Amino acid sequence: MDAYRSALETAARLALDYLESLDQRPVGVRAQQLVMLERLGSTLADEGISPERVIDELVRDAAPGIIGSAGGRFFAWVIGGALPSALAADWLTVAWDQNAVLAASAPAAAMVEEVAGGWLKQILGLPSEASFAFVSGCQMAHVTCLAAARHALLEKRGWNVEELGMAGAPPIRIFSSDQRHGSFERAVRLVGLGTANVEYLAADSNGRLIPDALAHALEKDTRPAIVLLQAGEINTGVYDPFANLIPIARRHGAWVHVDGAFGLWAAASPRYRHLVEGFELADSWATDGHKWLNVPYDSGYAFVAHSRPHRASMSHRAVYLTHDAARRDQIDWNPEWSRRARGFSTYAALRELGRNGVAALIERCCDHARAIVDGIGQLPRTEVLWRPSINQGLVRFLDPHSADHDHRTDDVIAAIAATGEAFFTATTWRGMRAMRVSVCNWQTSDEDVRRTVSAVAMALRETK
Repeated sequence: MDAYRSALETAARLALDYLESLDQRPVGVRAQQLVMLERLGSTLADEGISPERVIDELVRDAAPGIIGSAGGRFFAWVIGGALPSALAADWLTVAWDQNAVLAASAPAAAMVEEVAGGWLKQILGLPSEASFAFVSGCQMAHVTCLAAARHALLEKRGWNVEELGMAGAPPIRIFSSDQRHGSFERAVRLVGLGTANVEYLAADSNGRLIPDALAHALEKDTRPAIVLLQAGEINTGVYDPFANLIPIARRHGAWVHVDGAFGLWAAASPRYRHLVEGFELADSWATDGHKWLNVPYDSGYAFVAHSRPHRASMSHRAVYLTHDAARRDQIDWNPEWSRRARGFSTYAALRELGRNGVAALIERCCDHARAIVDGIGQLPRTEVLWRPSINQGLVRFLDPHSADHDHRTDDVIAAIAATGEAFFTATTWRGMRAMRVSVCNWQTSDEDVRRTVSAVAMALRETK
């Protein structure tokens, strides 16, 4: 126990030091700092060292490469922070070291996932009978949902895909707009559906899938189909019109999957719930906890309206496994076998926030995103490309000497990072380079907004 105590007390002390210094630390990492990471690659010694020394030196040597994504002025890649209870529960998850694959191997973990899964469905307004899976992120949530879709669609054509595989199976068409996220394409590859079977349909001027375009595509032939809809496009946060699109897909027997990596959480807010109107009629949904719910990585959720194809596509039985018909075995719903009990941090976060707290978190982030975009938009030689409808916005920076605004935008983004005050990343939107503004950290405050806009103003002055 002395070894455990010393190592854990060292880790707790250093973790608290890090969290307490987040507000003063540079948010980004400078290139010269990364050179210092070479210390991590020293030759492995023949003899071991004490656990506390391992932790001390790990923190010392890793420090130059730790980005301040846990803090309130990190606005890149839609990365959330970690609520205090969720972080603490995650520490306990590691200490308890449960293999959350069966109720028999981790009874508390199984119960917590069952409870938290029910709470998530309530908060997000999903059907109470929907099945669910706690997975590593939205990428694997897509895989889980697409596996269920594949089973359901091919079973109707008399094809047992789990037994026979995809070779010789009836081809499945996939329809989406060109605003889809790359994680969905990777999922299509992983479940053997093939990206050549994806057809990208016309979107309107706001990037929403056009109902007539979907109807025309589904009418062309009667092969099985999956329709991917967006709940929160990655650059703008735009939502497809679910209430119009899903009935069209239903009439043609298509499976509707909703990519809501962060945007699905709008359903938890009375102010933004209208954005997802009609989405509960879909067949499956994918979202992340490590984005807007602010639980530590890795945490994603898959929901499937039809539990039978979900279970049929995932479940496995072996003579040495212990199953209990009265309790939920996670192996029946997840692509993983050995897996951490990631439900504890979700359970803790939901209890810390409550339904009203989740809604307030969503609404606060949206307010801060608009304040940042509006504040930057008032600075000289800036252009607001997309004012946030939720928590995603786009701005670019205009070159006073030429029309090369793309190069200017990249330069200003780098200059903002160099201030250490805030961290943004670039994207290309409608052929233009832009700076994405993404706010989904529970710690972001009015003061963080002020400091961020000031940092952008400083960067503009220094890159004239």
